[in-house]
Order: sequence, then structure tokens, then C-alpha cells
Amino acid sequence: MSKLYIVPTPIGNLGDITFRAIEVLKNCDLILCEDTRKTSVLLKHYGISRALRSFHKYNEHHALHSIINELISGKTIALVSDAGTPGLSDPGFLIVRECRKNKIPIECLPGATSVIPALIQSGLPSNRFCFEGFLPVKKGRTKKINELKEEVRTMIFFESPHRLLKTLHLFAEAFGNDRQASISRELTKIHEETITGSLEELITFFSQKTIKGEFVIVISGFDS
Repeated sequence: MSKLYIVPTPIGNLGDITFRAIEVLKNCDLILCEDTRKTSVLLKHYGISRALRSFHKYNEHHALHSIINELISGKTIALVSDAGTPGLSDPGFLIVRECRKNKIPIECLPGATSVIPALIQSGLPSNRFCFEGFLPVKKGRTKKINELKEEVRTMIFFESPHRLLKTLHLFAEAFGNDRQASISRELTKIHEETITGSLEELITFFSQKTIKGEFVIVISGFDS
């Protein structure tokens, strides 16, 4: 029976994958992935040999129709991203929506994501939170941050190393220097670290360092 499997993959440590995810990857007809080279490393580590096809933000609109036809014809297809759960700031939304339109079964496996570990170890309130992902790269960046000035829930963002300091300055201008926050980098990897403090303290800390890695920023909500 045809089915689309959404399969989370490790965000760093290759051990962070479920037994069921391995089973799905071993038995599906095709694996869609952002970068075949990166996914090949994971598959080789677990002795999995399956057909791979690139499926990323630059080709997903073009490739969507043929993939849906393959699913309709009876194939089982697994969708993975380079790291974490597809659909969270990675390709996934479009193909899931099309599968729903065509009544193709979908199963999203639970698994690795950087969002929850960063939130829990931040020490900030975790009973209510909102995930904002990556801010707009150019236009709308400041506007989006200003819209969150009175957000009472804990906020979670992704950020790249070359924009980290600029983003922290924008947060400080909008939320105030004293707003509490946490920054996690390289989660599950050798150089993993989490730094907590006020936005002002975090700006000072990262101004004195060479900024490398992938970052998750967690910021306390308004008046929390």
C-alpha cells in the first residue's frame, strides 16, 4: 500500500534515531532527501541500501507532481531532511498537503528535533511556547520581531552563525536588554553548549567569540 513516511533523522549524533525509523528506511521504495551525500552517510552507518532522490526547497515545486504519481501508483516513500524532522523549517509542507489532497496515507514518525532539547535545557517556561523558525532574511525581519513584543509565550528561533549577533541586537532593541534568553549551539555534537542570561549578556558573550555552528535561540515571553 502506498504511503508517505515523514522520518526524523539525527541532528548531530548518529545514535539519535529510532528503531522504527531505521525499519522504515530499510523497507521503503524510495527516500527523498535534501542532500544525497549527507543522507548517504547516515544510511551507510546503518547498513541501509535504498534509492535516493534529491528533494529540497529549490526543486520541490517541480518534483512534486511526479512524486505524487509514484505514491498513487503504490510506492512507499520516506521523506527525510539533512537533520531533524522534515517540515520544521525544512521541505515537507508541500508534499504533505498534496498527499492530503490526493488521500494518500501519511505517517510522521516521532524523533529528533533541536527545538525541544533547546527549550527544556534553557530553564525558561516550557508549558506554553511558540516556534518561529528562521526570521525573514531581509525584508520584514524587524517588523516580525516587533510583532512579538507582547508575546507572552516562550519563543524559539533558528539562526545562522553569520546573522546571530545582528539578530540578538534586534531582539534587545525590541524586547529590552534585560529579557532572559538561552542560546544552544551544535546540539548533540562534540562542541554542544548552551549559554543563558539576559540579551545584553548574550550579546557581550558572543561578541567576544568566533561564532560557528547551528543556533537555537529561546527567549522568555513578555512579562514572564
